[in-house]
Amino acid sequence: MVHKTNLKIPSQLGVMAHPRLTNSLSLLPNSKLIPLCACTCSPFSPQSLILHNHQYPHPPSSFALFFAKPKPLLRFTSRTGSPFILAAVGQAEPERLPQPNAPKVVAPEDEEDLLFKSQQQVSQLRNRVFFGLGIGLTVGGIVLAGGWVFTTAFAATVFVGAREYFELVRSRGITAGMTPPPRYVSRVCSVICALMPLFVMYHGHIDVSVTSAAFVLATALFLQRGSPRFAQLSSAIFGLFYCGYLPCFWVKLRCSLAAPALNTRIGATWPVLLGGPAHWTVGLVATLITISSVIAADTFAFLGGKAFGRTPLTSISPKKTWEGTIIGFCGCIGTSVVLSKVFCWPISLSSAIALGVLNFFGSVFGDLTESMIKRDAGVKDSGSLIPGHGGVLDRVDSYVFTGALAYNFIKTFLPLYGV
Repeated sequence: MVHKTNLKIPSQLGVMAHPRLTNSLSLLPNSKLIPLCACTCSPFSPQSLILHNHQYPHPPSSFALFFAKPKPLLRFTSRTGSPFILAAVGQAEPERLPQPNAPKVVAPEDEEDLLFKSQQQVSQLRNRVFFGLGIGLTVGGIVLAGGWVFTTAFAATVFVGAREYFELVRSRGITAGMTPPPRYVSRVCSVICALMPLFVMYHGHIDVSVTSAAFVLATALFLQRGSPRFAQLSSAIFGLFYCGYLPCFWVKLRCSLAAPALNTRIGATWPVLLGGPAHWTVGLVATLITISSVIAADTFAFLGGKAFGRTPLTSISPKKTWEGTIIGFCGCIGTSVVLSKVFCWPISLSSAIALGVLNFFGSVFGDLTESMIKRDAGVKDSGSLIPGHGGVLDRVDSYVFTGALAYNFIKTFLPLYGV
């Protein structure tokens, strides 16, 4: 039971009762106030009190004191001497409180790290922009040239991309759960992938090259030392499909659709020394629109995700968001429609929108496929060939499926190739 006893508090302790209370304090019987520490190392402070009780080890919950001096402390101690903190109410020392508008103190080591990181980010951005512009101008010139120039450069790109793919397959993250194909088989597959575009360019039949490549690959796996594994065959066959078969449709799109785009204003004024009006074919215009749409999809998705991204798209690529994807979708379709008006191809607005939709989904699917491979491999980039961009697969992953979708759409659904 709590008894109300009058307690005289010395004025130097700076103790004030709550306005709702009187000058008396509700204390337990046999209670007394003693200093918190009476030793010489920590002399008694008038702001520190201990309420000591021999009969009631637990502190009452209704007790409250308000101290006017800095850092008050009220404690209860049981018979065993273990303290129980009840409340510490009052004003803290002003010099120890963090000032709201005070500048943040940064250690010299942290300041150097921040400066180094900022310089590194600026350098990466500079390399990314510089090499991005260089790659864009080079690819534009190669696409305009067409023919053997386009096919040869494309075959070299396919070879490097295939090498990066098989290096990913042989990484620790993937080999922990499967048996990769032997290294010599990986090299054979890379060479076969590079020869496929050349075979399509000069023979036009992609099915023959894929069938022959699969037969050579299976034979090489069966002749290896030890017993062949299904994981070796499946990863190698997918490599032929992903790095060889699908990219060949870009050659078919650029070089096989040779019908002239007669209604293109730019083609009508194209210099004779550079091929004349006949150089502007449906394949060239379709290639330019497809590449530009993919670039727009990636750019708008990146900027939209940075500005409005909140909802993750998938766990495969945590940085992609639904907001950025929707903005990229709109940018891709808008670019396809605008360029169709500039090039006067395709004539139908619905065909231009459909082409933009296919380009967007092909871009996203290719990007997520490569992200899945890299995630299983446990790496951030497929390579380090291009400073600021990573490897070749990191730059062309969005184009792997778009070429096949665009070519089949034009061949199947556009009468007279959309002219």
